[in-house]
Amino acid sequence: MANPSFDVVSKVDRQEVDNALNQASKELSQRFDFRGTGADVSWAGEEAITISAETEERCTAAIDVFKEKLIKRGISLKAFDVGDPSLSGKAYKVTGSLVQGISKDKGKEISKVIRDEGPKGVQAQMQDDQLRVTGKKKDDLQAVISLLKERDFDIALQFVNYR
Repeated sequence: MANPSFDVVSKVDRQEVDNALNQASKELSQRFDFRGTGADVSWAGEEAITISAETEERCTAAIDVFKEKLIKRGISLKAFDVGDPSLSGKAYKVTGSLVQGISKDKGKEISKVIRDEGPKGVQAQMQDDQLRVTGKKKDDLQAVISLLKERDFDIALQFVNYR
């Protein structure tokens, strides 16, 4: 029988992001403080979201509304990377992107933490944009999961395929 394992991934449920975007867009159209400011939240491609408004403060407030909706939908803010609004024509715009996948550098950093601080006999191996963690006992894998949850790697981590 194969050793127990699980995968460490950094993925975002696109449908949940779409739901958050629609909720934020609806709130921006209905709220009194956003009336007449041209505030808008929309998709700008597969992984990018554009937020715009006529003033910088309304654009920043629209970003906060969208982030609030992401949190309510159970999406970590580490998965949404957004900069500061900049003037584009007559409106302020900012494009945020969804951060998905574990980069090679982050994978090495996570592997090093597992190797140095995790239980003996647990290995971590990079596979594309995810990390496969295997061990002899399921208890060791549980210990690794709790170790990784305690640490901040600046990306949203999920633990899947636990078997």
